[in-house]
Amino acid sequence: MEQILSFIAAKANYWAYVILLMVGLYAMIVKNNLVKKIVGMVIFQTAVILFYVSIGYKTGGTIPIIIYGDGHNSIIEPAAKAVDYINPLPHVLMLTAIVVGVATLGVALALAIKVYQEYGTLEEDEINKKIRA
Repeated sequence: MEQILSFIAAKANYWAYVILLMVGLYAMIVKNNLVKKIVGMVIFQTAVILFYVSIGYKTGGTIPIIIYGDGHNSIIEPAAKAVDYINPLPHVLMLTAIVVGVATLGVALALAIKVYQEYGTLEEDEINKKIRA
């Protein structure tokens, strides 16, 4: 039992990401209000971004490029031992994901405003009734 608790404690950040994923997924599936669904989408997306950033982290790691010289006549050499360096790819990809997420949030909120102007509500059930009527 003690080993299980230590395993859970060692991976606490991953458990937090799973909880955030489930909260976001729950909000997207269960809630009827469009803004609540959008907030659920943002929570879900944030959990995925945090997960990828955390798997790219390495304790004691450094950047993967070493610069030798005084700045003017410097030589850039790739890292010789990859085990001592942080992989920058997950961080770079997540910067792109953040930008795409902000753009998606903006478009989703703009569409929610248009839906509210057209139907006078943001509740899915009421919008479906008005569409069918």
